[in-house]
Amino acid sequence: MSEAVGGLPRLDFDNSALRELPVDPETRNFRRFARGACLSRVAPTPVAAPSMACWVPEVAALLGLPERLDGDAESAAAAVFAGNATLPGSEPYAWRYGGHQFGHWADQLGDGRAISLGEVRVGAAGERWELQLKGAGPTPYSRQGDGRAVLRSSLRELLCSEAMAHLGVPTTRALSLVTTGEPVVRDMFYDGHARPEPGAIVCRVAPSFLRIGHFEILAAHGEGAAHQALLDHVVRRHYPALASLPRREAALGLLTAVAERSAEMVVHWQRVGFVHGVLNTDNISLLGLTIDYGPYGWLDTWDPDWTPNTTDAHGRRYRFGAQPEVVLWNLVQLANALYPAAPDVPALEAALARYEAVLSPGLERMFRQRLGLPGPDEPGSAEEEDAALVLGLGELMSAAETDPTLLYRALATLPAVTGGAAAPAAEVDAADADALWAVVEPALYDAEATRTTLEARWLGWLRRYRQRLRALGRPDVERARATNALNPAVIPRNFLAQEAIDAAEQGEFGPLHALLDASRRPYEEPSNPAFSRKRPEWARSRPGCSMLSCSS
Repeated sequence: MSEAVGGLPRLDFDNSALRELPVDPETRNFRRFARGACLSRVAPTPVAAPSMACWVPEVAALLGLPERLDGDAESAAAAVFAGNATLPGSEPYAWRYGGHQFGHWADQLGDGRAISLGEVRVGAAGERWELQLKGAGPTPYSRQGDGRAVLRSSLRELLCSEAMAHLGVPTTRALSLVTTGEPVVRDMFYDGHARPEPGAIVCRVAPSFLRIGHFEILAAHGEGAAHQALLDHVVRRHYPALASLPRREAALGLLTAVAERSAEMVVHWQRVGFVHGVLNTDNISLLGLTIDYGPYGWLDTWDPDWTPNTTDAHGRRYRFGAQPEVVLWNLVQLANALYPAAPDVPALEAALARYEAVLSPGLERMFRQRLGLPGPDEPGSAEEEDAALVLGLGELMSAAETDPTLLYRALATLPAVTGGAAAPAAEVDAADADALWAVVEPALYDAEATRTTLEARWLGWLRRYRQRLRALGRPDVERARATNALNPAVIPRNFLAQEAIDAAEQGEFGPLHALLDASRRPYEEPSNPAFSRKRPEWARSRPGCSMLSCSS
């Protein structure tokens, strides 16, 4: 393979989007409405002093890049992935799309601070990856923004997207984090307290960054030729099994596939306690990937009404418990946007029905399997009893501040079958109560107060759960192995990310690398227990931990 740009391998760019989709004929970089186009050519704006802060070896390997950088290769990579240098074959562009934001049509949005470097083909099969720089400068879709990103938001995106990948959640990936040597002024909570912050650029990677909003903008303005071209492109590149179908059937097949993939994605979100925070239609992938890590958060306590986004604090539209229904709402907007290609309401509704058909049993199965119980219609399933155990646990976690991540891991340690026959019915003495309480105590924020007020309820649930496990007869070790493969020990908790940000803003990236490394093995107990501890009290109301905004 020939060399290019300071020792970096030459990547095989094949920019099908530029070749197959209508491109904005205007090449000057100024804000505008780009009618009839799906994307605009635009170059990144160079920065003063690019420096590589983090390079993700797993993603580099996906692209055929070195897993480790040193010397000239590191300098070259910093220049390329800050937008200061261009790889041969790269043809940068920004996507045009629209969207519904907080339930209201916002018209044209587009990549306001993201610039794609192009599509890279890898391997004999020609697997494609789109490389996109977030924070690389203004585009025609920047509206009132400067196109830049701050270090805290860039670090959070790299950290979370990589953690999600290792958790098994469908997601975009991240290759690199480059600091720019330039300050960026941000008003974190839009309250008049703007301040300069360190700038940074993250290179994110995905098969595509196409969203529901890509179809919405074209349908909203009756841009039929572009709509047809986009449908053909999406099907050809990402759903080839539909490529031989007429456009109507292809559109219906696309909606069905996106509905199914989105349902599977949401089941994973609810499993790991991830809250996206801003589920506008322009943030919903056409590939069923978690995309656009902005004001996201992780459940430190079991609270279905929690949203990390201060902009959403009043209506809580995007709260944790509402994610399944709001993704369906967004899919309805996709159905509306595909109507020009498939003007058949019953058929579109039938395609949408696949979302619920995948989601409901998926959620039921997931919550039961997290407890080591059979899923619906699986051998040994006891529908009413198992459903009651799942519901009862949720009610208990809601009644007292409970860390769900720690609790599910702790329940794997509950002795149930080990030792042979079930214990006698008289096993309700103080020693048993203490042993049961010791299982859940580490997951409670105020264990003493909770034991005073809720001990009977907790012990009652634990005994019912233990009896159910005994009836199943599954060895404890086998059950723990299975549940621990679904219940992570390490998630990039909000306060852990903030600790890494605090250090990074002082030029120290060791905490980021350590947290990223722990996140690579999320289902194993970390060697450093700090990565699996409960939220400390200082993080309860600290900005960046419990309060975030779209600037975050």
